[in-house]
Amino acid sequence: MSKMDIADYFNFENVGQRIEDLETPVPIVDIGVVERNLRRWQERCDAAGFAGRPHIKTHKLVALAQYQVALGARGVTVQKLGEAEAMADGGISDLLLTFNVVGRHKLERLAALARRTDIAVVADSAAVVAGLGTAGMAAGRDISVFVECDTGARRNGVQTPEAAAELARVIDRTHGVRYGGLMTYPKPGTRIDTETFLLAASDLAAKSGLETKTISTGGTPDMWKDDGLSHITEYRAGTYIYCDRSLVHRGISAGEDCAVHVLATVVSVPAGTRAIIDAGSKALTSDLLGMQGYGTVRELGHAPVQELSEEHGHIQLGENTLPPKVGDLVRVLPNHVCPVSNLFDKVVFVKGNEVLGAVRVDARGKVQ
Repeated sequence: MSKMDIADYFNFENVGQRIEDLETPVPIVDIGVVERNLRRWQERCDAAGFAGRPHIKTHKLVALAQYQVALGARGVTVQKLGEAEAMADGGISDLLLTFNVVGRHKLERLAALARRTDIAVVADSAAVVAGLGTAGMAAGRDISVFVECDTGARRNGVQTPEAAAELARVIDRTHGVRYGGLMTYPKPGTRIDTETFLLAASDLAAKSGLETKTISTGGTPDMWKDDGLSHITEYRAGTYIYCDRSLVHRGISAGEDCAVHVLATVVSVPAGTRAIIDAGSKALTSDLLGMQGYGTVRELGHAPVQELSEEHGHIQLGENTLPPKVGDLVRVLPNHVCPVSNLFDKVVFVKGNEVLGAVRVDARGKVQ
């Protein structure tokens, strides 16, 4: 693992030295918690004998991706071409894009990325593979293509091991691409069934003379479980770097593992049990993920942000909670941290209560 200080990877913009100096709403990221979360996971990967390929969709920061690689990650996972381009611009070349690339414009961008990086992609149909082949031929190299398998999440993916093996054969005979392996994002709690699916697909591909060198799985919810991992070669996780209220709610993380809070200002206290902050749906997220409210405020006894409009957050105070004053700063633990990163041009890193500075969110808005 790298002994270099995580802060050395950043070029912080001066925004003051104290939390009170910050303009709100703004995400504040505790760099010590981030480093602890990253090192803990890399140690887990090293001990278990599989590679980590962290998903950057949670943080969208080149500096954090660089630090993850320096700690020992094989490369990074991206979900969209825009994220891949941002990471490539930051010097990261080992990329896995886990979303079907479809359409002329995107295939041209993929070809350009393939000329300057080792990007690999996924596919779940022959139609997608055909497009990828044109990108590989335009790039002048065979692009590695993983067969995406739907093992219960009901998103993209082939539906059976037989279909996976057949698509592997399609990839093998398509110019401009080569068979890279199997990839899945399993539904939490289905790791054993997922293992059965992937092993069957790998065996069927082998009968056609195709070696499955890489089996890639992922998901923060099950990342600490050992069952069903004997067959994998790499693991993709994203939210673990910051953690959030949803992971605490499910018992996956502890409160002290949560690195990001949205700093907000109390702008109104219209009633004794209600306070309004300047962080609404454009600063938090409308994701509920099975919980009540859209976040909690630690300074107010973990009171919930009960309602949101675009710019207003409605904190529901307990009967015995002392109401805040207009102008008070509060920290909201968001339900789902990944969308929050994509809502801001910059985030502010802190070390405890010391402000280190702001950094631009490199892949913010990169959804194409």
